[in-house]
Amino acid sequence: MSRRASGCPAGLLLTVAWLLLAGPQSSGWTSVSAVQEPGLGPEADPEEEEEAAAQSYSEMGPQEARAEAQDHVLNRTVVREVEFGMCTVTCGIGTREIILTNGCPGGESKCIVRVEECRGPVDCGWGTPISESLESVRLACIHISPENRFKYMWKFLRPNQQPVVLANDSAILDVRREAHPLAFECETLENHAVIASVKFTVYAVSEMQVRSTQSHIDTLLVFVLTIGVVICVFVIFILIFIIINWTAVKSFWGTKASTNEVPSELDSVRYKDSASVDQSPVDIRGQEEEADALSEWNE
Repeated sequence: MSRRASGCPAGLLLTVAWLLLAGPQSSGWTSVSAVQEPGLGPEADPEEEEEAAAQSYSEMGPQEARAEAQDHVLNRTVVREVEFGMCTVTCGIGTREIILTNGCPGGESKCIVRVEECRGPVDCGWGTPISESLESVRLACIHISPENRFKYMWKFLRPNQQPVVLANDSAILDVRREAHPLAFECETLENHAVIASVKFTVYAVSEMQVRSTQSHIDTLLVFVLTIGVVICVFVIFILIFIIINWTAVKSFWGTKASTNEVPSELDSVRYKDSASVDQSPVDIRGQEEEADALSEWNE
């Protein structure tokens, strides 16, 4: 009985030591099974998986096995974030960019994945021609590439009457100006459904002449106003400079005034001398006689 009692503690210690050694290995096997992805290969036998795991982890420590499993998970799991760009139009049909903000190739912060369609309200109101002159106007329907993907319906609008459908079914319409204004509408259709509609006004020839003249006048007024503003700003800067440097400006004008006074005095003296020299002897005698006569009269 004493030998059995002494053998039990030794067996218990061996069991505890084996459990401590087997614990890290079992945790390492759990990490590897979590990394495996379903559908990548045929299912293996559990016994073969245990043997492979025991063989691989027998060559490395538990810490190295955990680090390798984490790196494997990070490499296989890439979070991709996507942003939608602004639509190129506020009505009708347009395009927008799909931008990838994470996971771009080459370490770029953003990259364009693709370009897709975007749509807004059907009615786009009144549009502007793509080109115009005094004689003609070119109008365009709302569309995106390719142009032949859609169908187009042009209408001539009349006040208080039904619109007239034109024979032109292309996206571009050329109109010549007339003596009175005209109105047109273009509908863009896809699968017999209207996806965009826009109207245009074609002004008369006389109105275009008035508009062109008015535009020239506006341009001239803007030019004159700009020149006036520049001159005012220049004058304000000069006044500010004079106020800041008033002492220097005052001394400068004082010295300039003094230099101008000296030549004026010299000129007056020279004028008197020249006047006295220019007098003839007859004039001098006449002046002396007048002086004597005055003196006698006074006596």
